[in-house]
Amino acid sequence: MMRLTTSQIDFIRQLTAQLAGDRAQVRVFGSRLDDAAKGGDLDLLLELPEPVENPAMLAAHMSAKVSRKMHGRKVDVVISAPNLKKLPIHEVGHREGRLL
Repeated sequence: MMRLTTSQIDFIRQLTAQLAGDRAQVRVFGSRLDDAAKGGDLDLLLELPEPVENPAMLAAHMSAKVSRKMHGRKVDVVISAPNLKKLPIHEVGHREGRLL
């Protein structure tokens, strides 16, 4: 299913709402969805229904806070918002990602 604890999932959901609002959604994609894999970073797709003013700062805050919660594990945060250019990574995250 995915290699995250219930506590980690709850933390990521709460942090998403705190940093990006109640309408934001977050998906996990990449190696964390493979139960047979070991280690690896955590890839998150943060989907925002409204334009974001400072996406780099939002991604950095989210990444740092989740990384601390996961004992220093590397966390990559990709942001999707109406005012940001859509890249192939957004499509992969949306298609393969699992909504938390």
